[in-house]
Amino acid sequence: MRQFQIARFAAVIGLAWGGLALASVGAQGVQAQGFQTTAPTAILIDAESHAVLFEKNADELTAPASMAKVMTAEIVFNEIKSGRLSFDSEFMISENAWRKGGAGSGGSSMFAKVHTPVRLEDLLRGLIVQSGNDAAIAIAEGIAGTEDNFARMMNERAKQIGLAKSTFRNATGYGHPEQKVTVRDLAKLAIHIIETYPDLYKIFGEREFTWNKIRQQNRNPLLAMEIGADGLKTGNIEEAGYGLIGSAVQNDQRLVVVVNGLKTAKDRAAEARKLLDWGFRAFESQQLFAAGQVVGEAQVFGGNMRSLPLVSKRPVRVLVPRGEGERVTARIVYAGPLKAPIQKGAEVARLQVYRADMQALEMPLYANEDVQKGTLSQRALDGFVEFSTGWVRRAFTSLVERI
Repeated sequence: MRQFQIARFAAVIGLAWGGLALASVGAQGVQAQGFQTTAPTAILIDAESHAVLFEKNADELTAPASMAKVMTAEIVFNEIKSGRLSFDSEFMISENAWRKGGAGSGGSSMFAKVHTPVRLEDLLRGLIVQSGNDAAIAIAEGIAGTEDNFARMMNERAKQIGLAKSTFRNATGYGHPEQKVTVRDLAKLAIHIIETYPDLYKIFGEREFTWNKIRQQNRNPLLAMEIGADGLKTGNIEEAGYGLIGSAVQNDQRLVVVVNGLKTAKDRAAEARKLLDWGFRAFESQQLFAAGQVVGEAQVFGGNMRSLPLVSKRPVRVLVPRGEGERVTARIVYAGPLKAPIQKGAEVARLQVYRADMQALEMPLYANEDVQKGTLSQRALDGFVEFSTGWVRRAFTSLVERI
């Protein structure tokens, strides 16, 4: 039987571990994951549970190349969902967009004509299917006035959706010394788009697009491999090598893969497929908690109760290697004790699940009850307990972090 435990002692004393970062898996850790890749940076994630199946240098900063266009597409999708734009909105192809991203630029292009209006629906397909730099610049200028302004929007939006380490400086993915991402952030971005814009996401799976009488194939090699792939985007510039964000579905399970830094387009396609094939073949889903089931408790200060039950809004599932007794552990992380009042449904903690020494899953935990302010005597008692035991928490910090 697989071992699963919640580090309840860590949860009860409420250490402020909210900012604790798990180091990237090194060579020994990668080998322990049962798979090896020649990609310098890579990650494989189960889209439903957000469980990490494999990672290699997943937090290393690298240039995204045209994979940055996925962030550009997210801005457009968000504008459409909010009602500020529609497929029928028209943007002008400026001389700047035409010169920097058009046919004469030497990069990928949808071959839009200068000084002509183009519907946003067509620009989106030019951006996503053909990886058109002219489409990306026209979108940026149409939404924000300039590409620099649009890049600021990209960074603000990236923070909102949890891309912790990535910085964008243009809409195209052209090389810039400050434009850096991690494959972990790119995977998060892909999952966010899949979950938030399911209808618009389908554009990433379209095999071809014709514009200005020029028919171009989608650059994503996974789409033609009959492995259930339906997105997302490739990228290549000299400083970064060949990269790919991909997603595929088999037997109702979706995996998201990101690789970067490969030497050739062939290597990029081969390594991405190998990771997906391995993920579908080597893992099975294990449910740890049902949606709404109490996962653990958090200590409360100054409330009408001393501890608060914590739940997840969705099932807590982790993918584990088939036929192996891999150790699965978890801990509840929060800055505490939590201060009353607390509203039922408020996000107050995080659940971190580990397979062996690799963090496989992190998800929010919510208050399962309302906590009102306690009486004066209750608050006084909590204050005394907090004062008298604070030194205990500090003394045991190093011990708890090794649980």
